[in-house]
Amino acid sequence: MREFNVVVLGAGGVGKSALTVRFVQDIFLETYDPTIEEEYRRVIEVDSVPTSLEVLDTAGAEQFTGLNEVYIKSGRGFVLVFSLTQEASLREVDNLRQQIYQIKGGDTSIPIVIVGTKLDLVSEREVPRSTIQSLVTKWGLPFYETSAKRNMHVLDVFEDLVRQMVIRYPPDSIKKKKRPLLKTCIIM
Repeated sequence: MREFNVVVLGAGGVGKSALTVRFVQDIFLETYDPTIEEEYRRVIEVDSVPTSLEVLDTAGAEQFTGLNEVYIKSGRGFVLVFSLTQEASLREVDNLRQQIYQIKGGDTSIPIVIVGTKLDLVSEREVPRSTIQSLVTKWGLPFYETSAKRNMHVLDVFEDLVRQMVIRYPPDSIKKKKRPLLKTCIIM
């Protein structure tokens, strides 16, 4: 089974925890409780390949953004989250994207999915689809509009990321441990 660690990043209050908990536990968190750091596990089958995901839900609060570097160094795939109801949160996604590339040594093949949350809050939407589409086209990254509350496109996000990680991180060639030569001793 393939194993990957995924880091969920974004500004505070954009719905990172709601997205993560919906994916891992299939429940919706009604109340907002700022996260410092939560780690979850889920096995997901994508294209008939079982994959174990360790999902790190991070803090969006300003005082914890210093931890992002630690998370980014250890992450193999990233879900960058903003709220469709909060235009300022989209700018934070671009900052995080650039930070990932910088920390990963300029490598732009890092698996990343851009996620707009709160799709169900149609009347509160601030970010036009056309704005997002032009950004993700420029960045060359996949994008999903989701609703954790209504469970819309949540699984799609993580399936896309798994597909990217499978391509980006092929299984290491099987390294067999060299056993010391055993001299056989025959007792007669």
